[in-house]
Amino acid sequence: MHLTPPFRAEHREALEKGECTLEDVRALEDEAIKHIVGIKGITDGEIRREVFFENVFDNLEGMTFIPNRPLSEFKSYIPHIGIMAMMGMQESESFYCTASHTRSFRGKIKRTKPWYADEFKYTKSIVAPEDVKNIKITMCSPSWMHQRHGSDLTYDLSVYDNDDEYFDDLGAAYRAEIKELYDLGCPGVDHEALLDTYIRAINVCTQGRPDDLNVSVHMCRGNFKGGVHFSEGGYARIAVKVFNTLDVDTFYLEYDTDRSGDFEPLKYFPAGKVAVLGLVTTKSPKLESAEGIKARVHEAAEVMSKDNPNRSKQDALNQLCISTQCGFASVWQGNPLTEEDEKEEIGAACQRSLRKFGRIEYPGFFDNS
Repeated sequence: MHLTPPFRAEHREALEKGECTLEDVRALEDEAIKHIVGIKGITDGEIRREVFFENVFDNLEGMTFIPNRPLSEFKSYIPHIGIMAMMGMQESESFYCTASHTRSFRGKIKRTKPWYADEFKYTKSIVAPEDVKNIKITMCSPSWMHQRHGSDLTYDLSVYDNDDEYFDDLGAAYRAEIKELYDLGCPGVDHEALLDTYIRAINVCTQGRPDDLNVSVHMCRGNFKGGVHFSEGGYARIAVKVFNTLDVDTFYLEYDTDRSGDFEPLKYFPAGKVAVLGLVTTKSPKLESAEGIKARVHEAAEVMSKDNPNRSKQDALNQLCISTQCGFASVWQGNPLTEEDEKEEIGAACQRSLRKFGRIEYPGFFDNS
């Protein structure tokens, strides 16, 4: 086992083979987190997670882990499901909200233990007190399982009659997690997103939050190795409804490739919120030029202020930040970049952001997204 960071996948493999203990791995994770913490928008790199959505559905009472769920029970519009089918795979692991015949809650979803409190506590312990306000915890959208299985195969109909009932209980669980994190001193939560049902699902989670708790959503399009993604196309079809009815403060929008569309949907972006433009790619070592980034930011501001008497171009610029479009390693396989490549991209983004705006945003070293 490597005793110095960066933390690597073989450490978890050694744990699974019984070649080390969980305490051994946790110590290595601690060191790896120290290795990456240092940018203003602080996360722990999600290093303790095998995948970015870990710790939510696997920790909920009422959700049952299914290690070999048939691919026929997944929605075919999820890109990697089609790829798995072409490879001849017949099943994949997932979760299902099942009826319980032994408990009074009838299998309903309930949060009985923290998801990310320990992650936050450790990150808080290694940053300066004045930087605690910049710590951010990332968690997947409440729509994660539903998006993969739909209304028919996400929950047992003897447990929930419809999506609203399912998301009401799931939203209560998210609110309890967010409250505990806030009480511990966490100032920010970052969800990942989709429409009416999913907007409502996120709003159920965020309702009643403290005024000084900043909630952001990363509109992730998928960032698997090799360019596999969940969605493509511009934001136009969802812009009016999502930008104006989703109860969050900040939107992380991917804009590093043509599959994200143009800036036109930003004309619907409301005042009082922040749009973080993901102009720096994490898919390859390519470095965007400073002038190219500047031109794109001004293009976005022009769109936001055009034919809008209530928003000048300067007002629009004040609502914009720049960042990477996603994390560098959404899954353990990562992307074809070295650690030095990542440092160069982060450094370049920071320099351009500070030079143009005086602030930096980053969705996370994670995983995500």
